Amino acid sequence: MLITRLADLADTRTCPRLVVKIGSSLLVGGEGVRRAWLEGLVRELAAARGRGQELIVVCSGAIALGAAKLGLDKGGRGSLADAQAAAAVGQIALSGLWAELLAAHGLIAAQLLLTLEDLEDRRRYLNATATLTRLLDMGAVPVINENDSVATQEIRFGDNDRLAARVAQAAGANAVLLLSDVDGLFDRNPVDAGAALLREVRGVTAEVHAMANGGSSSGMGSGGMTSKLQAAEIAGRAGIALAIGSGLVEAPLARVCTDEIGTLFLPLRKAAARKAWLGGRLRLKGSLSVDAGAVAALGKGSSLLAAGITAIEGEFKRGDAVAVVGPGGVIAHGLAEYDAAECRKLLGRKNSEHAALLGYAPRSAVVHRDQMEFL
Repeated sequence: MLITRLADLADTRTCPRLVVKIGSSLLVGGEGVRRAWLEGLVRELAAARGRGQELIVVCSGAIALGAAKLGLDKGGRGSLADAQAAAAVGQIALSGLWAELLAAHGLIAAQLLLTLEDLEDRRRYLNATATLTRLLDMGAVPVINENDSVATQEIRFGDNDRLAARVAQAAGANAVLLLSDVDGLFDRNPVDAGAALLREVRGVTAEVHAMANGGSSSGMGSGGMTSKLQAAEIAGRAGIALAIGSGLVEAPLARVCTDEIGTLFLPLRKAAARKAWLGGRLRLKGSLSVDAGAVAALGKGSSLLAAGITAIEGEFKRGDAVAVVGPGGVIAHGLAEYDAAECRKLLGRKNSEHAALLGYAPRSAVVHRDQMEFL
């Protein structure tokens, strides 16, 4: 059964496995943790678990909690060092809180701290998948956050919206619910008169992106509507539905799933697991620019040949993920069959010339169609 409406997120037949993401502004207020609100949410999660739904929680707030304990200004985000220190302190408090509140309902909490590399490297991604699967099989509730105590600006998600979508891919979830400080996606800035909530979105187009406000209204978190739309794209490639709903109420799951107030993003297609992982990658090692003829050939199911490549950027190795860029922008992600130096030797050359240029029998393509996902 497919998810077609917000109410389906609470149905174990349509959504046996759900990822719930909680933003910093919902968890932490001006006087610290919003404990009463969190207790209410945990009651809702426990009820969902009681009816047989498997749950994964992606929870922000470690930096905000740690900053309060350490007395750091700017919410702990004044510098990378401050953020890392705040996360190290705050994560202990956050994991302890989840363990305590879930235990009150007879549930076991499990903590996973992930970095961008954990989900971008194929082997580590599969390891995360195995861990999540085993924990869910044992009835635990994984509580996940980005490992901000070691992540740097260059190798971090930067927001838990996209992390939640990648976790949903890794766990084989049916849907993601992003609880935020807004009811969902509006057709314009929600503070404007006449702004209308979009109840359903099929495919995140350029027009949909134009509706987004990139900032976090609370100033506490790192995400905004732009990051949520990117999360919807990542989830959608794996055939996973994604919903955005407000957490500024006492029973946020009921508001979304019973009252059906929110925005539901429905996937247009479902890629194979490996290709969904490729398409959802956030960090690429380089790019291959191609001409219009190559774009047309790729659209018909061909692999990328060197003859159609017009430019190469980055220093990548064989097996690294690269972007394939057509005249109108990025069209695909793929795994390179050659390193960057070899690709530059082959640039624009026909396959019949490759052996002489490389000094060994060439491979069939620069990026094979089986290792490429169109965006």
